[in-house]
Amino acid sequence: MPDVIRHPYNDALRARLGDNLAAFEHRPMQVNGHKRAAVALTIVDCGQGTGALVLTRRSPRLNGHAGQWAIPGGRIDEGETPEQGALRELHEEVGLKLDESAIIGRLDDYASRSGYMITPIVVWAGPGVELVANPDEVASVHRVSFAELDRPNSPEFVYIPESDRPVVRLLVHEQKIHAPTAAMVYQFREVALKRNPIRVDHLEQPVWAWK
Repeated sequence: MPDVIRHPYNDALRARLGDNLAAFEHRPMQVNGHKRAAVALTIVDCGQGTGALVLTRRSPRLNGHAGQWAIPGGRIDEGETPEQGALRELHEEVGLKLDESAIIGRLDDYASRSGYMITPIVVWAGPGVELVANPDEVASVHRVSFAELDRPNSPEFVYIPESDRPVVRLLVHEQKIHAPTAAMVYQFREVALKRNPIRVDHLEQPVWAWK
């Protein structure tokens, strides 16, 4: 079925995704020495009338995880909720300012090997949004269609000598996206789009992402 039929970007899509997320009992995790962070899984129009997710490539000038695929987000400031932190980071990184009425759900916390406990917040951007990369943090901004996220050959699961957990990676166009981003986007795909209540906290990151 063409993606424009399955996922037209309209109020019905927002309602369906919201219902699927509401039916999912998201699982918070203990911080256990991790720094708190939040990301905004932001749903936009791909430009052709169908749903898409906002992903970025991090600036090559950053000290940590330079050039990697990412979801807009970052550390939660003192006194912020995950929702407030995710929306603030979304505005800072791609110029999209939304209030908490845009939030339609939350997914499981994910502990990164680099020391962050990340809370994914799902956000509906609305029509006609413009995304502008903050050059201090973001090299480029991408609208990845739901059809691309739902490719039959993605995700891939591989094993590495350093861990007994499977490493997850998503295929997007000609690129491979790794965890933590891949794990959270994969859970979004399964829970929000398919109402499939999977967990992803067991999915591993490549060794180069452990720092």
